[in-house]
Amino acid sequence: MKVEVDPRRCQGHTLCAMAAPALFELSEIDGHATAVDSEVPPHLTDSAREAHRSCPEQAISVL
Repeated sequence: MKVEVDPRRCQGHTLCAMAAPALFELSEIDGHATAVDSEVPPHLTDSAREAHRSCPEQAISVL
């Protein structure tokens, strides 16, 4: 499984990092998220899906 953040859609709500803190880094300037690594470890797949569901901007893709 892979996770990606669309930087054009991300508005810095930080909900993804709350759902999956090991998968996302937040900018100290504006709170925008980036994926730590595109590959999601098997034990974090549920967290990745929760981050995807929680994003109000639909900026997170789980592939």
